[in-house]
Amino acid sequence: MKPSILEIEDLVVEFHQGNKVVRAANHVSLTIRQGETVGIVGESGSGKSVLCRSILRLLPSPPSFVKSGRITFAGRDLLSLPETEMQEIRGADIAMVFQNPMNALNPVWPIGDQITEGERVHRGLGTRAARTRAVELLKRVGIPSPEMRVDEYPHQWSGGMVQRAVIAMAIAGGPKLILADEPTTALDVTIQDQILALLMDLQAATGTTLILVSHDMAVVAETCDRVAVMYAGRIMELAPTADVFAHPRHPYSLGLLRSIPRIDGKGQRLEPIPGQPPSLSELPAGCPFMPRCSFASPACGTSDVPLREVAKGHFSACIKAEEIAAVAL
Repeated sequence: MKPSILEIEDLVVEFHQGNKVVRAANHVSLTIRQGETVGIVGESGSGKSVLCRSILRLLPSPPSFVKSGRITFAGRDLLSLPETEMQEIRGADIAMVFQNPMNALNPVWPIGDQITEGERVHRGLGTRAARTRAVELLKRVGIPSPEMRVDEYPHQWSGGMVQRAVIAMAIAGGPKLILADEPTTALDVTIQDQILALLMDLQAATGTTLILVSHDMAVVAETCDRVAVMYAGRIMELAPTADVFAHPRHPYSLGLLRSIPRIDGKGQRLEPIPGQPPSLSELPAGCPFMPRCSFASPACGTSDVPLREVAKGHFSACIKAEEIAAVAL
């Protein structure tokens, strides 16, 4: 087993809005090993993006506050580092591919300048060397005629090309860890496949560790070694990808899988998860999924259910994990 590169321990992140406290990450613990790809899935508002931005300390404070926990990267506690040291880590050791590429780039700067900004800051590249490096990176991510396009602006590019530019920016510093926050959002299916293939090829070539945030279970099935299923700011299930898809051990994971159309399911009705996720400022007692769960019993509402190992390498935050494993998809 490869050594860990990132360890998140009992992380609690809250947003304070007047008298209201929104707990967006609720006692999250997760260990990422070197070179692996871990998928984080869940509905919108489940805490996926907050978790990624907490790693890089990109959440504005206020209104966000880390109430407790540790985030250790390569032996260093990121939450306790001064801002000057975090600036050295961002881009150079940990990079992020943001959810909306058009908003991630500055509309009034040439794309080439934005791609190499980190290297100019961290490595002191001059103007000519930076432009040569930008052309090299654009070629690496599959942009045609990079020598001409390096001086163009984001509005001149398609969404898929801009996403490639954002990926080029992320890999420019040779990071050890890349956080990809829904990198295929708003792209058509063909471009989605190309972007995912690009990320996988780059990871294979460099050995970079990848955290892939997505709401698309098919994307995770295709690309990830392990899956963390999040709901209401918590990790509800964590296991190798094949195990989650073959034998889910949490009713929320089961619900997500049952709501996916099957290629062999002609005439079958999808089974949506009833209800809506709870408000993160008014979380129910016990398991937050209980109001929507068909397996729920009174015991589910009495106390929090910790994430526990229910099979080798398979963790679930459900008191009925063994019963759910026997349910057919």
